Amino acid sequence: ELSGTAFQCKVWNKIAAIPRGRTVTYNDIARVLRTAPRPVGGACGANRLPIVIPCHRVVSASGIGGFMRGGGEQALGIKRWLLRHEGVALS
Repeated sequence: ELSGTAFQCKVWNKIAAIPRGRTVTYNDIARVLRTAPRPVGGACGANRLPIVIPCHRVVSASGIGGFMRGGGEQALGIKRWLLRHEGVALS
C-alpha cells in the first residue's frame, strides 16, 4: 500500500515517471515541485516501494547520492547495481 504525505506522493509520482535507464537529480525534481532538494531526498528515503517507485534513478548533482535512507555502503552498492542493470553509465 502506498501511503505518505501529500508532498511525498508528489515526489513519488515524479520518480515513477523517470524512464528506465535514465536519471534525474534531486534538484531537478525540487525545481519542478518548487521546493528544495533536501525534502525531495527525504521523500526518496521514505519510499517503501523502491523497485515500483524507482528512487535509485534519483541522483545528486555531484554524484550518486544516497539510497534507502542512508543505508550505508551496502545500500549504495544496490543503487549502483540497479543503475548499471538499467544501462546507466556511472562515473
